Amino acid sequence: MPLMWAATLTLLAGYVGVPWWVGWALLVVALAVYLRVGTARREPRVMFPPVRGRWMALTSPVDGVPSQGSHAYGQTYALGLVAEPGGGTRPDIAWRPLSRPPEDFPAFGRPVYAPADGTVVAAHDARRDHRSRNSWPWLFGAVVENTLRELRGPAGMLGNHLVIDLGGGDHLLLGHLERGSLAVRRGDVVRAGQVVARCGNSGACTEPQVRVQLMDHRRPLFAAGLPIAWASGWNGRDDGVGLPETWRPVVVELPEPGVVPAGRDAGEDDYADEVRRT
Repeated sequence: MPLMWAATLTLLAGYVGVPWWVGWALLVVALAVYLRVGTARREPRVMFPPVRGRWMALTSPVDGVPSQGSHAYGQTYALGLVAEPGGGTRPDIAWRPLSRPPEDFPAFGRPVYAPADGTVVAAHDARRDHRSRNSWPWLFGAVVENTLRELRGPAGMLGNHLVIDLGGGDHLLLGHLERGSLAVRRGDVVRAGQVVARCGNSGACTEPQVRVQLMDHRRPLFAAGLPIAWASGWNGRDDGVGLPETWRPVVVELPEPGVVPAGRDAGEDDYADEVRRT
């Protein structure tokens, strides 16, 4: 998005003598980075879930790619997970109140686990945890708000986040984390299942949630999204690797260590047809 603004300003500067081709060249580059036209084709990388308990996917590649509506920031196959313990404990979308403190949501402050072994290559922990945006007026206004957030680049959208180098050119991002909750820093080696942070409400999100996505670059601005799958047993059943479907709560469990090594590629038939497992 910063490149888009730069291109726009350069085009406007054409009225005061800046060559027009400079603005158009910037615009082409900006669109290429933002849209990332085309989807990376490869087998999903198998890893463990970053959460435990009863959760629900607000966005999932099981139901459509790109799952967030854009290929930008390496989010082609991103998952957005919210805690859904049931019994009405998670506030739903309504007209009032306009917003709620993040503490009103069951996901806020819940532990976030490293899905695979790796080395932390980026750790951002300065964004505040804002109030929810889960009322209808705020949802409409969020379009403008998120446009302004993009002026800050990926950090404005992803909030507090970690990027873990898994090796082989793969980088895992965990986003929307709680400010001050990061238990690791750049250069630390993490193991699958290790608590690395807590769920927060930072960045462009309507309520506390955990963003998880796999990328081919450590910097989301230049990354393409890569497919992932959770190891067999993630939903308490030994029926193959998979991911949760959108809007279907599921109890997420930790597969038995050694059942499927974190980081192993899934078989050819495990995605996307067989990934629809809740």
